[in-house]
Amino acid sequence: MNLFTPKECAANHAAAGRAKTQMPVLKMFLLAVLAGAFIAMGAAVTNTAVHSIGNVGVARMVCGLLFPFGLAMVVLTGAELFTGNTLIIISVLDGQATAAGMVRNWAVVYLGNAVGAMLVAAGCAFGGQLDYSGGHLAAFTMELAAGKCALPVGNAILLGILCNVLVTAGVLLSLSAKDLTGRVVGAYLPVAFFVICGFEHCIANLFYIPAGLFARAVPAYAALAADMGSDLSALTWGAFLFRNLLPVTVGNILGGTALGGLYWYCHGRREP
Repeated sequence: MNLFTPKECAANHAAAGRAKTQMPVLKMFLLAVLAGAFIAMGAAVTNTAVHSIGNVGVARMVCGLLFPFGLAMVVLTGAELFTGNTLIIISVLDGQATAAGMVRNWAVVYLGNAVGAMLVAAGCAFGGQLDYSGGHLAAFTMELAAGKCALPVGNAILLGILCNVLVTAGVLLSLSAKDLTGRVVGAYLPVAFFVICGFEHCIANLFYIPAGLFARAVPAYAALAADMGSDLSALTWGAFLFRNLLPVTVGNILGGTALGGLYWYCHGRREP
């Protein structure tokens, strides 16, 4: 067979999670910066591709077509992504890693992902990448960021849960395959689903919202948004951190660990 069985995949992931918790901090951080940059580049591509598409359904389909390659790059390069690493819960439940090791990994990887994603956001905003369509890409980026900051906290948590159920499913499907095509397709489809549905991913939002905030700091972009009558009142650093990033992160942890725990219970737990 060209696939690992679910039981084999659970065992493989338990061992992989153990290795993640034992990785040197500098290596873990650098691989996390890489993953954050890959996810941010996927987000930058989707913004660029759809900023002038008026039909919402078509725009979401285009986003779903493009964004998942970010996760595929993460999986294939061995980079460290926080949302996928919620599956380390499998290693903890299997007795191969400790809860403290898991939390240490999460903290370092989250910080690295944030650095990578926000560096790409700053590069796009201050490097002129948002100049497309006479700056309308910048206006779109700011409006998208403002919309995310205006989400009710409860909605942000629930959308974060749904998102990471799909992201971690994509990671598990990818690791079930033994060849390049299987790994890419396994990662691709669940992530396309979450993007098309508009669920919330904390690392992607570390690009989407800072890109909007950085764009707002560019006078030409801010003036264009004002001329267009864009409502950017919700677009603040405080709203980003407390109305979006924190609740979405909580939701992503709940969704990822729930799926990981269920997967281990059904396929990795040793029967009495």
